[in-house]
Amino acid sequence: MSMQNEIQEVIDRFHRKMEKDENLRKEVEPLTKTFNLDLGTEGYCLKLKDAKIYYFEPVLDENADVTVTTTPDNLRGLIDGTLRPMRAYVLKKITVKGKIDDLMFLKKLF
Repeated sequence: MSMQNEIQEVIDRFHRKMEKDENLRKEVEPLTKTFNLDLGTEGYCLKLKDAKIYYFEPVLDENADVTVTTTPDNLRGLIDGTLRPMRAYVLKKITVKGKIDDLMFLKKLF
């Protein structure tokens, strides 16, 4: 089963968060970033600009700032809170490539 709908729900939550939290929105607005989600059997690219995810497609961008590699089951656990990000990272259930600042920023978004 595709993760596209679940990821879209996370994006929708992110947009609601940006609408409600002016301080976070001001912090995020200057950023322009490209994120890949590589789930093995499927891959997605998300692009952030002006505190909005304006692009979400089932492709991987070879020039992404951050690439998160995991499985669909592990991503579901991260989304629903049954798998904590640090635990997933330590147990190698998730790998992340990118600058450390970008990685730390991901936690703020979701």
